[in-house]
Amino acid sequence: MSEFEISVFGASDIEANLAELGQLLHACVHAGASIGFVLPYSLADAESFWTDKVLPGVGEETRIMLVARQDGRIAGTVQLGYDTMPNQMHRVDINKLMVHPDFRRQGIANRLMVEIEAHARRLGRRLMTLDTRTGDSAEPLYTSLGYVTAGVIPAYARDPFGSDRLDATTVMYKLL
Repeated sequence: MSEFEISVFGASDIEANLAELGQLLHACVHAGASIGFVLPYSLADAESFWTDKVLPGVGEETRIMLVARQDGRIAGTVQLGYDTMPNQMHRVDINKLMVHPDFRRQGIANRLMVEIEAHARRLGRRLMTLDTRTGDSAEPLYTSLGYVTAGVIPAYARDPFGSDRLDATTVMYKLL
């Protein structure tokens, strides 16, 4: 595999790459990623997420979206939400870190996180927050990057495979 490159996606980039972004999200959900969706989950559902939930924030410049490409394909993405209340202008939220199952275990998630932190610093933000399914493979990644567990909330989200099981979430933060 060749080296991957990371770039900022604007609104027109999302529109131009909608089908591939939909495929990325669809593949991640079908691989069991706990990123807010449960099966059954269609490609149309995945594309709607990008147009309905991500595109407005990117267009309004209240959300930054980074995309990692490898061999011409979208391999992963992460978002930085900074549409905060006036008393929270010092913080940002990390949203929807995902790496396509075909590209995992190559350091893409790590690089995306390092890059998104650099954007938070440029915005003058000093606190980053996120949540992840407790015990998920992303939890050790966040810990290795300096994120600290604030707490665990039991029964926070449904299992992505559509069962009635409710998974806990670990809320984490990092001071920059």
